[in-house]
Amino acid sequence: MSTQRIPLVRIAHARSGDKADWVDFGLFAWNEVGYRILEREVTAERVRQHFAPWLPGEVDRWPLPNILALKLVLKGALQGGGARNLRLDNLGKSMAGALLRMEIEVSADELDATLNEQRVGWWGGET
Repeated sequence: MSTQRIPLVRIAHARSGDKADWVDFGLFAWNEVGYRILEREVTAERVRQHFAPWLPGEVDRWPLPNILALKLVLKGALQGGGARNLRLDNLGKSMAGALLRMEIEVSADELDATLNEQRVGWWGGET
């Protein structure tokens, strides 16, 4: 089975925020097929490696299958906290964009399935 590398933004969206020295992400798949890919590919260790230049701390990860999401908490990500951080462009909100640039491995069949399966969400219709 051949695979390809894609950025997470192809199959997911994210919300984030910062509290003290932590960044908190909600990474949401657009559908069930995408969630299965996220669950397999987006591990705490891979996220830690992706943010390694900024992240001296650990990453916690919790699967939330009922809402097709992963919760990720990056500890020690903000150089002591938002008020003390000199990297203001790297606080929680913009770090969600950085997370969505993380590349994962998918097969052509998986990518096709997730891109062609109807998106689910609160909006109540097809997008």
